[in-house]
This record gives sequence, C-alpha cells and structure tokens, in this order.
Amino acid sequence: MRRDLLGTVELEEPFTYKNIEHPSKKIIGEQSKELIGKCIVLGVTSSVSLYRSVDVARTLMKNGLEVHVVMSEEATRLVSPELFQWATGNPVYYGRFGGEVGHISLSEACNAMLIAPATENTVSKLAYGIADSPVTLVALSFMGAGKPVIVVPTMHIQLMKSPQYLESSEKLKKLGVIFHDPIIEGDKAKFPEGWELSWHVEALLSRGEDLKGMKILVTSGPTREYLDPVRYISNPSSGKMGLSIAIEAMYRGANVSLIHGPIISDELRAIRNRIAVETTNELLNSVLSEMGAFSPDAIIMAAAPADFRPTYSEERKIPSNSVLNLALEPTPKVIEEISRRKKGSILVAFAAETVDSDEELKRAAEAKLRKYDADMIVANNVSRKDIGFSSDYNETIIVKRDGSVLKIEKTLKRFVARKILDIVRDMRVGKRNEGMR
Repeated sequence: MRRDLLGTVELEEPFTYKNIEHPSKKIIGEQSKELIGKCIVLGVTSSVSLYRSVDVARTLMKNGLEVHVVMSEEATRLVSPELFQWATGNPVYYGRFGGEVGHISLSEACNAMLIAPATENTVSKLAYGIADSPVTLVALSFMGAGKPVIVVPTMHIQLMKSPQYLESSEKLKKLGVIFHDPIIEGDKAKFPEGWELSWHVEALLSRGEDLKGMKILVTSGPTREYLDPVRYISNPSSGKMGLSIAIEAMYRGANVSLIHGPIISDELRAIRNRIAVETTNELLNSVLSEMGAFSPDAIIMAAAPADFRPTYSEERKIPSNSVLNLALEPTPKVIEEISRRKKGSILVAFAAETVDSDEELKRAAEAKLRKYDADMIVANNVSRKDIGFSSDYNETIIVKRDGSVLKIEKTLKRFVARKILDIVRDMRVGKRNEGMR
C-alpha cells in the first residue's frame, strides 16, 4: 500500500508471473525480423515424429513468429504439452475447447496454420470436415477464414499410397490446402528438416503464392572440366545462390526445374524436379533440352560454368611426378546460346566480377546486359571473401533492361533470392500487360 500526494491510498497491483515475458520468447526474431508481429498455429498430431515439432516451433520463432501450439489428445500421450509451452512461452491447447471458443480466436488472431506432423487420420478427417480433434477444428476454422493451412504428412508409405489418403490429399489441395513434401526413405514418409518448414512458412507469409502458374528454370553450381579421371578445372561455387532461388520460387507456388552442377547440400533434397550435370557442355545441352520441354516463363542462370577446358583429357590418371604443359580452350558460352533461343522467356544472368567499387561493378553488369540481351543482370564482387562463392551471404547490384539499378546490401542468400524473384514477378506482370494492349 502507498499514498499519493493527496493522501489517497493506492493498492499496489499484486505480483503475477503473467506480467513477465516468458524467457523462451527472447529468441523471436533472432535470425530474421521479416515476420515480426505475425503469428502461426502449430498443429501437432500423434505421429512418433512429433518430437521434431519442438525444433520447428523454435525455428519459426527465431524467424520472427509468435507460435501457438494445438495438440490432438493422442499426441499428448507421446509428448507432454508442457514441453511445447516451455518451447514457445504460450499456453498449449489440447482436449476440447471450452466457452472461450479458442479455435475461432486463433483463426482470427494468427496468420496461418502449420500441421506438422499430420497423420493419415488427420488428413482424411480434415478433407471431410470432421472436427473431433482440436487440430482439425482449428484447421477448419483457418480454412473458413481463408487463411493458409500447410500440412506435413508423415506416415508409412503404404498409408500414403492408400486410395483414401490419395483421395483426401487431392481434395484438400483443390480446397487450397498446401502440402509440404516429407522425406521419403525406404517405406516411410519422414518429417522434413526444420529449416525447410520455416522457409516455406516465411515465404508464404511474406509473399503468398505470388508465383503460382509460373514456370521457372534455374541453373546452379559449378561445372567441371576433366584433365584425367580424378583431376579437373572448376571454381569455388557452392550452388547456394541458385538453390536459394529455386527453393524460394517453389515455396511461392512456381513450377521449378533446377539444373545443377556438382554440389553438396542438404537443401538440394527440397527441389522436386532437378537434373544433375558435370561439364559445361552437359549444362548447355540440359538447359536447351529443358527449355524445349518445359517452356519456362523465366530462366535464371545462377550457375558458374567453367570457362576453360583442357584441349585433351587423359583416360587414365596422370602420374603425380609428371610435368604438365596444359593447353586450354574456351568452353561454350552457355548464356550466349540461351539468349539466342530464349523466345519469350525472361532471362536473368549472373555476373561474378573482381572489382574495386560498386560503380565498377555496375558498369560491368551494364556491359553484360547489352552483350547477352538479358532482362536483368545480378552482379556480385567475388574478390570479397564475406559474400558470394561458398558463403551463405551475398551482396549484389542488379541492373535491369529499363536501365534501373538496385543494390541489395549484404544479407542471407535466401533474402537476395526473394528480391530477385520479386523483380521477375513484376517483369512478368509487365510483359502480360504489354501483351494485352
């Protein structure tokens, strides 16, 4: 108790833990602040893989989201709701909703729902509007509110191939529910990596499926030109930039085809349609073939093909004590050939330059824009060790056909990919509008 200046007695508000932010929430926005202020419902059902959902919740939080967990009653028998409350800092909903009509409140307050893992039982019930579980009840509320629902099926492959599951999943897709592919290993459809789900959610909530209906062909990684069966000429490209573009485009609804050189990355698994190549000739031939079969709306040439190859390659390993006089010849210039045959496709080319300034980088990009008749050049300074080749980060200068220039400051490659695809999307809209005039 205390008195104010007039002598009025004021009762102090009693201490309550509700007035203190849960320490788990300190990680919100730790990796990215793009989704700060948004929230998601994480639905957890009774697959044995549900323990992975804890990491997913934390990853979503690190990328800026407030996470509210809803569990089926069966799921609580495998993992305690208290673990999810600790992980998210929010109360967990399970059992039956009461008079607070929590399923409606969640669908109004939050931006999307992710069901991970989703059992066959959950998928089939959701398809036919059976709301006897907190998870399906909340999901139906989100669907009724016109908000995104992402489903991550995990089960034995026999269940995934059953007529009932196939019918239910197709029905849900037609109703606008988004399915995130599991990892197929042996006879099981397994829980995917947390970064995949977080990236999918992030792309969906920041851009939606704004690339739906677009066909995008992406190249990525280095090529190799062999001196003998074990030695080759190549470059330090990791393929991360092209992979980021392909994954981002796919999560935004595009039909993506990826042609990649020799790269080692867990992210490669996320791409459904991919073609592996080794040499620059193989890259060129695969791109031309895919252009004919795929008819892409946009071609994004993020690969770093080797520019030279030996004039002769030995069939057996060259002895290590040999003196080599190596003669090199240029490889085919892939971008030039693609430019000649691109027809109506938007062409995005990359330029890796060693320069001393942004102005020099811009001039190099402008020269290549004219040379390759591209719609856009994405240029970066590979003399810097903190960006570009083999780094998770990039900093680019983008020059467009209309003469406009955009600099993307140093950031993660997935954010660079997002901005590149924003420009591609706008270019496509512009081309469509011109065609309607």
